[in-house]
Amino acid sequence: MKSIGYAAHSVGGALEPFSFERRALRDNDVAMDILYCGVCHSDLHYVKNDWGRTVYPFVPGHEIVGRVSEIGPDVSKYKVGDIVAVGCMVDSCQECDQCRKDHEQYCREGWTGTYNAPDRQTGDITRGGYSNNIIVREEFVLSVPEGLDISKAAPLLCAGITTYSPLREWNVGPGSRVGVVGMGGLGHMAIKLAHAMGAIVTVISRSADKKKDADDLGAHNFLVSKDAEQMGAYANAFDLIIDTVPVKHDINPYLPLLDIDGTLCLVGQIGPLEELTTPFMIRGRRRVAGSIIGGIKETQECLDFCARFGINPEVEMIDIKDINTAYERMERSDVHYRFVIDMQSLTA
Repeated sequence: MKSIGYAAHSVGGALEPFSFERRALRDNDVAMDILYCGVCHSDLHYVKNDWGRTVYPFVPGHEIVGRVSEIGPDVSKYKVGDIVAVGCMVDSCQECDQCRKDHEQYCREGWTGTYNAPDRQTGDITRGGYSNNIIVREEFVLSVPEGLDISKAAPLLCAGITTYSPLREWNVGPGSRVGVVGMGGLGHMAIKLAHAMGAIVTVISRSADKKKDADDLGAHNFLVSKDAEQMGAYANAFDLIIDTVPVKHDINPYLPLLDIDGTLCLVGQIGPLEELTTPFMIRGRRRVAGSIIGGIKETQECLDFCARFGINPEVEMIDIKDINTAYERMERSDVHYRFVIDMQSLTA
């Protein structure tokens, strides 16, 4: 299938128009025309080869909403014209214990990323959603339920499920005390989701500048982490803290905020942190954990949950020609709260 998109051709290089071939449709494949694609901080990391594994030319994009254009003969869940979605994964072994538990993101053989990963059958490198179309095996395609604004829903495929999964894993519900560190693309979704689950939500930020935004998103409280008196008043205040900060930082100040058996879950930074000290962990059986996206079943659950509660990400719509400027702004944290590309602009 002939495709057009935007690709980076070298480390940190600008994204520019790029033509390439998608694989031929397999019997269990769904082909879709991409309508919208979210812009994730991981896209920028890969363009810059921050994790040392980018294969160029590189087409980013793993928050994808599209319309089915063709299906293979074995496809049963979807038909041409359906509005569907694709997140961070397009394949896994489907056989290991984790895949059988619907945790494909922890596949023992490694899941196949929507971009920059070898296809399990051909070895060809996958290319993402900054393009006009994509082909994905049926098991990794999601239904977009009525009730979601399809122009805003794309970030749910990464930012949404990345925060939804730990909230569900740690059984957040009415009365749960949840702290959210960072209020960007991930953090704003954590606030909305935890609020809808009935939790008492507190945003933890370095300054009071974002308090009004936090209130508007549904937070009940706002804690300034640089204010020692406030931090002291919140000792033992949380059952769960979701840390969404995507860069190296110090988590030690947050540990005393956890109650006994409380958990701080890292979902933002993939890489080093400041040196960890353990007294507050040992004295309160507190935990530092991590979580990455969610399985396909849980991602569908997240989409359905958001439709039921009328939760849409806060987005800024851009044309694909403006993607390099968007990356510059994203590095400055100058986005409210997620960029989404209108992919019709690719051919306009």
